[in-house]
Amino acid sequence: MRFFYSSVVFLSVLIAWFVTSSLGLVSAFLLPSPQRVWSTFITLLSSGKLVQHIGVSLGRVGAGYAIAVLLALVTSLAMVNWKALARLLDPPMEFVRQIPPLALMPLLMLWLGIGETQKIGIIILACFFPIFLSFRGGFAQVDPKLIDVGRAAGFSRLQLMRRIAIPAALPAMFVGLRVGLGYGWRALVGAELIASAAGLGYMILDAQDLARTDIVLVGVLVIGIIGLLADSGLKALVRWRFPWLRQEMELPHA
Repeated sequence: MRFFYSSVVFLSVLIAWFVTSSLGLVSAFLLPSPQRVWSTFITLLSSGKLVQHIGVSLGRVGAGYAIAVLLALVTSLAMVNWKALARLLDPPMEFVRQIPPLALMPLLMLWLGIGETQKIGIIILACFFPIFLSFRGGFAQVDPKLIDVGRAAGFSRLQLMRRIAIPAALPAMFVGLRVGLGYGWRALVGAELIASAAGLGYMILDAQDLARTDIVLVGVLVIGIIGLLADSGLKALVRWRFPWLRQEMELPHA
C-alpha cells in the first residue's frame, strides 16, 4: 500500500510537470519538458558519461560514509565508556558540529589539497555528526540492568558491547545511519565544487555554466534516485538481518 501511495505521488508530479511544460506556463529554459530530460538522460547514458559520473560520485560518497561510520562508532564507544574523555571532547565537538561542512572547505583545501582526500573529507564531515549523535544516544539509552546482568554472567567489556550494548542501541543507530547517508549525498555537490573533472556534482555545475538545464535536472534526478535506492537498501538490510527492529524503526513491510 505504501508503494502504491508513493507511486501515485510521483506520477502526479510527473503529470503536473508534463502539463506545465506542454502549456508553456514556464519557460522551457527554466523547466525543460520531461521528454527533453529523458532524451538527455538516454544520450548521457549511451555515451558512457553518466555512468562515469555516477561511478565517481558513488566512490566518493561510499568512502566518506564508511569512514564516518567507523569514526562515529569508535568515538561514541570511547565517550560512553570513559566519562572523562566525554567531558573533554564534548565542547570542541559541539562547536565543530555547528559549522556547515562547506564553510570548512577553504581549510580542507589548505590541509588536504584539492584532490580526492578533500572531497571525501567534506562528505565525512557531513555524515559524521548525525551518525555519531545517534550512536551515542543509542548507547546512552541501554538499560543499565542489562549491563548488570551481563557482568553477573561474567562478560568481558568487549562482550558487553558486542552482545548487549550494540544490539540494544541498534534502533537509534540505524536511524542515524539513514540520516547520515542522506547528508552525504547532500554534501556531494559541494564536495565536487573545486578541481573536479567527474562526478554528478561536477556534471550539474558544469551544466549550469553551459545553461543546460536539462542536464542539471538529469543530475538532480539521478542523485535523488540513487539516494532512494541506497536508503531502501539499508532498510532491506535491517529487515533481513534484524527483523526485530522493523517495528521500532517503523519500516514498511514491502
